[in-house]
Amino acid sequence: MWSAMAGSPLRFLGSAWPWRCVAHLSGTVAVGVVLWFPVLALLPALPLLGVPVGAVERRRLRLVDPAPAADPHLVAGPGVRAWLRRRLTEPATWRELGYALCLLTVLPVVAAAGLAVLLVALVLALLPVLFLLGGTVDLRLGPLVLDTFGGTCVVGLLIGVPATAVALYAVSALAAGQAAFARWLLTPTGVEQAHRVAELAASRTRLVGAFEAERRRIERDLHDGAQQHLVLLTMNLGLAEIELGDAHPRAGELVAAAREQARRALAAIREQIRGIHPRVLTDLGLPAALDELAERCPVPVRVGFAATGRLPDAVESTAYFVVSEALTNAVRHAGASRVDVGGGVSGGLLVVTVADDGRGGADPERGTGLRGLADRVAVAGGTLTVVSPAGGPTTLRLEVPCHCG
Repeated sequence: MWSAMAGSPLRFLGSAWPWRCVAHLSGTVAVGVVLWFPVLALLPALPLLGVPVGAVERRRLRLVDPAPAADPHLVAGPGVRAWLRRRLTEPATWRELGYALCLLTVLPVVAAAGLAVLLVALVLALLPVLFLLGGTVDLRLGPLVLDTFGGTCVVGLLIGVPATAVALYAVSALAAGQAAFARWLLTPTGVEQAHRVAELAASRTRLVGAFEAERRRIERDLHDGAQQHLVLLTMNLGLAEIELGDAHPRAGELVAAAREQARRALAAIREQIRGIHPRVLTDLGLPAALDELAERCPVPVRVGFAATGRLPDAVESTAYFVVSEALTNAVRHAGASRVDVGGGVSGGLLVVTVADDGRGGADPERGTGLRGLADRVAVAGGTLTVVSPAGGPTTLRLEVPCHCG
């Protein structure tokens, strides 16, 4: 709104902003008057008066300030006692109480004074209309008495219209000032915002840790359960095939086919386990897991990764799956004939680069899997940079904050 006031006066006066400001100040007067009834009725609960008042005022701010006004309160635990404990110990509650007290005393008076000035200016501007409608006009300006249509036109045009324009600007400035005052008291402070960001970061870290723990649990259950059963089944089928020998050729063929199917199922479940959370990553760490990825890749992969200790599980998992997806893209989409994987840890930052000599043109916006990788890296607090001009080469650079264990 300040920018609108600083622009063309005619455009501002012809817009909805002045009347929205009038509505805001009128609401201030109305709320200030109505607020006295619950104050007198619920005097013991006065410290909590500002909470509902703050909620209403943050919504009323939209009249003069379209920017959203965030709720400064933190989420309380279950139960009335937990809610009361949280609210009574929050600085935001007491700031809202201070604003409510201002709304009970100073703000309505100031708003009413501004609206009264605007009303007087409007009456002066509309004097000719009132005269034509049959109203009795007897305006005295010192010794001058205006009781004719011409006199009212002179006063309306020379005094009323300019006074109305000035009053509208003054009322708009007053409403904007009250809105700024309300935003200062009723929205989160910089410290509260930083606290929220820290809480969100900690919550995200806990979620990532829980997610990785669940992946490891699933991998362990598959490795120690279903995979072992399939291994035993394959061995038993092999023994059955030997026992049958040439005496029952048809049965031997069926058993051999069943053993082959069991072997394929075992290979498939091992591949699924690697996709969920590879055991080598859990047991030996990221360097060994990257070496295994290089050995399984159908194109030559040179790995040059230096790390002197174990990294956090979430960081290792993120780096592993980024490299795995990058190798898959290099083979399937880029037609690369060679891939270089390098990186290490320096200054609490894990850096991994994957470069291939393929055809390039990788674009995260085209849904090639790179967007999912970028989202996964962002959850770990890192960044993923992709440089892939048409014709190649393609380079992925992963940076994730970490601390060696």
